[in-house]
Amino acid sequence: MAVLDASAVLAVTFAEAGAEAVAPELPNATLSAVNLSEVYGRIIRRGGDIEPIPDFLERYDIEVVPFDEELAEITAKLIPATRSHGLSLGDRACLALALQRGLPVMTADRAWRDLDLGVEIRLIR
Repeated sequence: MAVLDASAVLAVTFAEAGAEAVAPELPNATLSAVNLSEVYGRIIRRGGDIEPIPDFLERYDIEVVPFDEELAEITAKLIPATRSHGLSLGDRACLALALQRGLPVMTADRAWRDLDLGVEIRLIR
């Protein structure tokens, strides 16, 4: 099991580099609702159709986790450790979920490579 960053889902969705690293982790993966919103947004900005995404999530039994008060607090507490790396709210929400669940996180975002947050970060490319 792993927490997926939006970039990992998008790599699979658009058959980009790194998709082969993400594919084996899809069954039973976890995704923050914040990152799902990023996935939808990127697809829409590219002129794509978001209609297949719910079926994709169901097919792989990907759990979409609501962004609740606890995750909001963990996400905010990551600001000091991530500020110099330029991480977004979505990035921190993904990392917060990984910390909360004690799971590794998969991302294409190389800015995460040097983070030391107590969570395993798996770069997909």
